Amino acid sequence: MTHDELEKLFRHGDTTPDAISTRLIAARVSTGLRQNEIATAVGVPKQTYHSQESRGAPSIKAGRYFYRAHGIDFNYLFFGDFLQLAPDVRDRLTEALTAASK
Repeated sequence: MTHDELEKLFRHGDTTPDAISTRLIAARVSTGLRQNEIATAVGVPKQTYHSQESRGAPSIKAGRYFYRAHGIDFNYLFFGDFLQLAPDVRDRLTEALTAASK
């Protein structure tokens, strides 16, 4: 995939709630975990985490969890920046985002 195609897929620079929601869901999918598992790891009720995904408004605790446990940082979640991600993490997110766009 070209750099331009990746920018489009990751919605690079798009800070709308819809784009953030899509990236947050892709982050979860790329880990192979369910919402309730992420919620437990973050220390919030499942409904709270579900709301963060659907509103495109991840908490700092959720962002910190994705970074510390999975190498998915705030720059990806909020801005779609993929260049700083480890190649294996970027590949998993690319797969999740591609599946979500179909």
